[in-house]
Amino acid sequence: MNIGVCRIELRLPGNQSLKGKRRVIKSITTRLRNDYNVSVAEVDNQDSWQLATLGVASVSNHRGHAHEMVSSVVRFISQNYPDLELLSSEIEIFPGP
Repeated sequence: MNIGVCRIELRLPGNQSLKGKRRVIKSITTRLRNDYNVSVAEVDNQDSWQLATLGVASVSNHRGHAHEMVSSVVRFISQNYPDLELLSSEIEIFPGP
C-alpha cells in the first residue's frame, strides 16, 4: 500500500469574500472527489479570502499510480481553473506497512 499526499497552495485573485472563496473551494473539492476518487480538504488559510491550501490524498497498491493520481489532480486544477493562481504544489509518497 502506498499513500500519495499533495499540498496545493492557490491564490484566488478575483475573490472578494470568504463566502465566494468557499463556493470556489467547494466546487473544486467536489469535482476532485467525484472525478479522481481522492480525499481532499482545505487544510490551511481558512480565514484568508484570497489564499487557499488544499490537502489531497490517494491510496494505491503501486507507488507510481499514487504519484500519478495526485499529479493528475494538480494538472486538473491548473487546466480547469485558469482564474486561480497555482502558487505551489508538493507531492510526497509514503510506503504503507
